[in-house]
Amino acid sequence: HDAGLEVILDVVYNHTAEGNHLGPTLSFRGIDNAAYYRLMPDDPSQYVNDSGCGNTINIDHPQVRHLVLDSLRYWVTAAGVDGFRFDLAPILGRTTTGFDREHVFFLELEQDPALAGIKLVAEPWDVGPGGYQLGHFPRAWAEWNDRYRDTVRQFWRGDQGKLGELAHVILGSAERFELSGRGPWASVSYVASHDGFTLADIVSYEQRHNAANGEDNQDGHAHNFSRNYGVEGPTDDTDIEALRRRQRLNMLATVLASQGTPMLLAGDELGNSQAGNNNAYAQDNETGWLNWSGLEADPDFLEQVRTMIGLRRDLPLLRQRRHLHGRTRNAAGFKDVEWLAPGGEQLTAEQWDDGWGKTVLLCNTTRKRFADGEVQAVALVLNASEEATHFCLPDVGKRGSWRLHFSTDASDALGSALEEITLVGSSFALLVYAGPDARHESA
Repeated sequence: HDAGLEVILDVVYNHTAEGNHLGPTLSFRGIDNAAYYRLMPDDPSQYVNDSGCGNTINIDHPQVRHLVLDSLRYWVTAAGVDGFRFDLAPILGRTTTGFDREHVFFLELEQDPALAGIKLVAEPWDVGPGGYQLGHFPRAWAEWNDRYRDTVRQFWRGDQGKLGELAHVILGSAERFELSGRGPWASVSYVASHDGFTLADIVSYEQRHNAANGEDNQDGHAHNFSRNYGVEGPTDDTDIEALRRRQRLNMLATVLASQGTPMLLAGDELGNSQAGNNNAYAQDNETGWLNWSGLEADPDFLEQVRTMIGLRRDLPLLRQRRHLHGRTRNAAGFKDVEWLAPGGEQLTAEQWDDGWGKTVLLCNTTRKRFADGEVQAVALVLNASEEATHFCLPDVGKRGSWRLHFSTDASDALGSALEEITLVGSSFALLVYAGPDARHESA
């Protein structure tokens, strides 16, 4: 807090270390097994295993809810944490008939005065029946958006037919969150987390390498939407290394420029690798530890990430409260958001449906009439093709100019006033349209 940082605590209120019927009796099993755990209706000697860890807590029971709420209150009142990320969160809304977003636990949490105003983040899936609940949590909750993660990975590795889904997730997944009254903030946008590949491994490995976990390399996700660009793992090929570096920066820049709540995995700004292990939860060794050598090996990468964080902070257009739908926003006729083809024209239905489309320009404008010294628009230029692509920037007024503020194409000159831009393959750029005396915070 003294450093200006909030603390979000990851909590696991879905199973205990007592495991299945073969596990040890440590606490709750001996106190009241049927109260604390969900048991199989046809054989109460067996445990429901919606957690994948042997048992599932019974959130329907008042004593279990009391235990969880007491724990949350302690962390808030005694430790001063600002919020929680709930592991396998659907289990906290499960009844005997499935998930219920109006479960009594959610209602009690919402009404508890000691917990008022804390930040609530759901991992919106578990391994039980109907366990995928992205977009279905109560109004006060944000949710990890794995659709964002997978779509951005697929787009940047060059998969076909991803433009439509990319448009949805970059703008905050309105189809998932808007009907429940939540803005883009509810979508936690990320490309890597503690589960799965690190960002460096997403661009270095196409297969998981989990032999050290002792499960015959069968654990961890088999579908990672990753690409190694010609060599599995580390390489001395400078061209491959340059492309991998650019792709890492492309994905981080996309996260930081998207509507929603961005989340970065610790170490991704340093190039941290787990040597292809995508399930390193049990590796308390160099595999699971952060490698800080990236600070010295590539300090420019960290500076570029800082630049994007600064742009997000200074440009309100990148973090809007309401969802954007391409509606007319001001008297000049400009829309809140437009998706444009490289030639500067609006994407047609045929272009959206074109499975080969891998290039797009997003233009986001303000509600205000044009005035000197104001940021009026932000353009994101994404080129996921392997070829250099020329983009014509849209005409959004006569009093300002487009200036390049960020690019993963090293050949571009930052700060340049532009009417068009050419990006090499697999590159990203952010441009700001403003008057000659504009400052970011004036948008």
